[in-house]
Amino acid sequence: MDAALSSCIDRIRAAAAAGTPLRLRGGGSKDFYGERLAGQVLDTTGLAGIRSYEPSELVVTVGAGTRLADLEAVLAQQGQCLPFEPPHFGPGATVGGMVATGLSGPARASVGAVRDYVLGLSLVNGRGELLSFGGQVMKNVAGYDVSRLMAGALGTLGLIVEVSLKVLPVAPAEATLAFELSQAQALARLNAWGGQPLPLNASCWVGEAGAGTLFLRLRGAVAAVDAACRALGGERQDDGQARQVWAGCREQQLPWFAPRAGLDLWRLSVPQTAPVLELPDVPLIEWHGGLRWVTAPTGEAERLRHTAAQAGGHATLFRAAGAAAVRRFHPPTPPLDRIHRELKRQFDPAGLFNPGRLFPEF
Repeated sequence: MDAALSSCIDRIRAAAAAGTPLRLRGGGSKDFYGERLAGQVLDTTGLAGIRSYEPSELVVTVGAGTRLADLEAVLAQQGQCLPFEPPHFGPGATVGGMVATGLSGPARASVGAVRDYVLGLSLVNGRGELLSFGGQVMKNVAGYDVSRLMAGALGTLGLIVEVSLKVLPVAPAEATLAFELSQAQALARLNAWGGQPLPLNASCWVGEAGAGTLFLRLRGAVAAVDAACRALGGERQDDGQARQVWAGCREQQLPWFAPRAGLDLWRLSVPQTAPVLELPDVPLIEWHGGLRWVTAPTGEAERLRHTAAQAGGHATLFRAAGAAAVRRFHPPTPPLDRIHRELKRQFDPAGLFNPGRLFPEF
């Protein structure tokens, strides 16, 4: 056991004995996400480093405190990547924070989410015990997959120590096409294309009430991408400019995401086939129609959640313009609430880790 891990375990055991809540924090790039921040800070950046990397096996095991940019640089040297494109939201983003928030980028609808690439992990629970789950290959994952349960838990169940991730080769070819379309036209095109054998990877529609631009990214074999470009039409974008568009989309640096006084940023997750929704403002649409970003005053929270639920989805207050006056996450149903509480009781019986971060009640 290295010194950094031993120090963290000692700190957790002391906190458990004293009943002192702990706030698990890596680079802090996603402090804005979730409910309140509470507890004494337990810095996880000491849990850094690549433990093992087998490019031929497409698996890497890495310390949770490792900077996400450092991991991506090592993978790029081998022509590999994290295909779900996790957002950084700051230079200090860590692998542990990536898993804890469970946030994925533009390609999520085509390639899967963070949790789909977690093969195994080790963590320290609220009793100060070091536990390991899963492994380094998919076939090791059987029964209740605890390792993937940590994706999106916001550190409320334990301190992630290290993670084994599945990685993939960078696609041989990539192209971005742009189409001038209204929101309804863009959704109709995306639904039609989704039923065809096309190398769709990501989409982003941004516009105004009556018009807008749909950016469509294709990735795959050279022949497949070239054939799709000929079949779909649109205006092929310069590769450098296209990379800026997708990076801006992933990191919320496009002009559309510029903060506006008094307006919160909401994320509506809905079926890809959902039609144009009645929203307070024109949304930015990703994930082939499955993700609708919208800005709205806090007073619109109930309306947004009702609209998302009616479409078969849910709404999350992603970034609050000020002190949030409503819940960040859609309240869980009674059965899910019971599951959350029982998991919390098993992993963190004293309620040490990130209290109130996922749900205000615990």
